Amino acid sequence: MTVTTPQPRTTIPAPAPALRPRTLDAAEDAGWLQLTEAVREAGQYPTSAEAERLTRIVLTALGSHVTGDERVSLAQALPREAGRLIASQIPAPHPLTAREFVDSVATRIENSTPATARWDVSSVLSALSAYVGDSVTTNLLNQLPPGYALLFGRADLARAA
Repeated sequence: MTVTTPQPRTTIPAPAPALRPRTLDAAEDAGWLQLTEAVREAGQYPTSAEAERLTRIVLTALGSHVTGDERVSLAQALPREAGRLIASQIPAPHPLTAREFVDSVATRIENSTPATARWDVSSVLSALSAYVGDSVTTNLLNQLPPGYALLFGRADLARAA
């Protein structure tokens, strides 16, 4: 018969978590929350989760229609998560009109109609415009085809001939 004697257990400490600047993460999270809360208020959505879902959809769609310096400026002006959504998209082969853009977003939102998609797009883009400021918004609108200004909460004034 073999007898074993219990041995004391040795506890191996867990590795220390990688040091990350907590303030930057907290600030980035706060920026994302601020943006999605502005979308929730603008669109009168019942939950923050709904506002966040729609923000992700619209920013992903917008990311493929903004290129060059405007894309870089927009991504840098936004919270990290929002900037990532913009910057990670492959540019579209040709820009969509504002109506086509809204229609393309409608296909990404379950049970959406052109009217509800327009509301969703306007809620996100007007909050985005307030977040990034007039200069970045003006540069974006100069790059996009006519008709987008209303989606960003601005008057769509025709240029004088």
